[in-house]
Amino acid sequence: MASSTQTPVQSPPEGGETRRDFLHIATAATAAVGAGAVVWPLVNQMNPSADVLALASIDLDLGGIEEGMAIKTMWRGKPVFARHLTADEIAKANAVDISGLRDPQTLADRTKPGNEQWLITLAVCTHLGCVPLGAAQGESRGDFGGYFCPCHGSHYDTAGRARKGPAPLNLEVPPYVFTTPTSVTIG
Repeated sequence: MASSTQTPVQSPPEGGETRRDFLHIATAATAAVGAGAVVWPLVNQMNPSADVLALASIDLDLGGIEEGMAIKTMWRGKPVFARHLTADEIAKANAVDISGLRDPQTLADRTKPGNEQWLITLAVCTHLGCVPLGAAQGESRGDFGGYFCPCHGSHYDTAGRARKGPAPLNLEVPPYVFTTPTSVTIG
């Protein structure tokens, strides 16, 4: 008969951890850190670059714009009109029956509460993307005293609403907030 000697197997102490448990935890932690190191550059490269973020918003000082005047500026490569409406222009815009408009919006829908005298719109005709006239002194403001697109004859009123011609929609109002009574951040 052959005798065999067996080495006794030691069981781990009660409630204690073995060396194998430590190796499993260390391996999992190393794999997680490695996966993060590989994935982070892939995710981070999808963030916008610094030059894009710089154009994402602009600060605009409205203090120098007299009543009845407008300025043109650029935001995200698009022209923007900022217009200081007179009391007469506000009254005329509010007197319009919006049920007869192609894109029915009141002046209050297009301005910020408490700042109804400031109309800020993209200066892009909603027909084919031309830049309407009416911001600079002496430019044609169309039949409704707002803006006139010379490309195809669209007329906008003082609230930037399409009133005549082929433009299907009102001039778009970009996202903006007033930071002071005469300063806005567009974007």
